[in-house]
Amino acid sequence: MADTRAFSHTRKPVTVGLLLTLTLLGVFPIDVVLPSFPALSEHFGRSSSDIALSVSLFAVGIAFSQLLVGPLSDAMGRKNLLLIGISVSALGAAGCVLAESFGGFLLFRVVQALGCGFFVLSQALIQDLFTGLEQQRLRIFLVTCGGVFISVSPWAGTGLQSWMGWPGSFLVFIILAIGAFLGACLFLHHPAGCPPRPMSFIASYRKVCGDPGFMAYWLTSALAFSCHFSFIVISPLLLIDQLQLSPEAFSLVLLGYGLAYIGGGAVATLLGNRIESQTQIIVGLGLIFAAGMLMLGLACQFGLSVTTLLLPMLMCTVGTTIARAAAHTQAMNIFPAHAGTSASAGSVLIFIVGGLTSAAISLTPLDRQVTLALCLILLSFLGLMVNALVRHRYGTLPTG
Repeated sequence: MADTRAFSHTRKPVTVGLLLTLTLLGVFPIDVVLPSFPALSEHFGRSSSDIALSVSLFAVGIAFSQLLVGPLSDAMGRKNLLLIGISVSALGAAGCVLAESFGGFLLFRVVQALGCGFFVLSQALIQDLFTGLEQQRLRIFLVTCGGVFISVSPWAGTGLQSWMGWPGSFLVFIILAIGAFLGACLFLHHPAGCPPRPMSFIASYRKVCGDPGFMAYWLTSALAFSCHFSFIVISPLLLIDQLQLSPEAFSLVLLGYGLAYIGGGAVATLLGNRIESQTQIIVGLGLIFAAGMLMLGLACQFGLSVTTLLLPMLMCTVGTTIARAAAHTQAMNIFPAHAGTSASAGSVLIFIVGGLTSAAISLTPLDRQVTLALCLILLSFLGLMVNALVRHRYGTLPTG
C-alpha cells in the first residue's frame, strides 16, 4: 500500500489544491453555462427547456461514468484513471465548441460528462490520504468551496458570454482541465490509493450496496443534493424566462445563493464539533423541509419573485451543506478498503436522483416554483423517513 500517511503530511497543501481544482471542474460545466441559456437556445434554435434538459442529461452521463470508475480505481489505483477522466472531459468540451447541431452538442456534453464522472475519485482520495476528523473537515471545506464556485460561476459565465459568447465557458473548462492534468501528473504518486487487487464489478457493488446503512447515508445525500441541483437547473427558467432578469442580474442572484454555502459550511463545522453525525443529518434535512414550507407559503401568498425564491433557497442551502457533509463521511467510513467503489456507488445515486428530479421539474406544465417547493418538502421528508426507518431497525446507523 502507498504510504498515504506520509503523503498527506508532506504534500497536504498541494493535495488540497488539486482537490479544489477537481471540485471546481465538477461544478463548472453546469453552473457557468447557465447565463448562456438564451444564447444556446438562439444558436441551436431550441427552447430554454431543451437547454435545461441538457444539464439533466449531463448529470445522468456523470452517473453512468461513475459506475465503472470506482471499482476500476480500487483495482488499478486512482492516478491513471483520473488523468484519463480529465482528458476525456476536455475533449468533450472541445467537441461542444465545434458542434454544428444540437444533437452533436448533446453528444459531446455526454462525452464531457463521462470524463467529469472520474472526478468522483476526489472522494476516494480524501479517504486514502486523510484520516479521522480531517476527512469530515475537508469534505465540509470542499462542499463550502463548491458553493463559492457555484456563486461565482454564473457571474463568470456572464462575463465569458459577453466576451466570447457561449463557447467561452467550454474553452475556460479546457484550460482548467489542462492545469488539473499537470497537477495530477506532478503531485499524485502512483499508485494513489489501495494496491492493485482482483477486480469484480458485481461483487464490489454487491458488497457496498448490500449494506443498509451505506445506502441510507448515500440516499440521504442524494435527496439533499437534488434540492440544490433542481434549483440550479430551473433557475434560468424562473429568473430569466419568467422574471425577465438580465444575465448580469441573474448572476448576482446566484452569487447570493452560492455564498450561502459559506454560512452552511461554518454551521456544519460548528455542529461537527458538538453533535454526532446522525443529529447533523436530521438538522440539515429539517432545514430543507422548513425551506420548502416557506417557499410554498410565499409562492401562494405573493407569487414568484426573487425574494420568494431566494430566501427559502438560502435556508435550503445551509441544510444541504450540513446533511451532505455528515452523510458523505459516514458512508465512506463503512468500507474504507473499497473507497473507490463506495464513492462511485454513492455518486451514481446522487446524480441519477438529481438528474431525474431536475428533469421532471423543468418539463412540468405546472407552476415551477410551487413544484420546486413541493420537491423540497417531499425529498427532505423522504430523507428523514429513511434515517428513521434504519435507526428503528438497527438502533443507530452503522459506521463501519
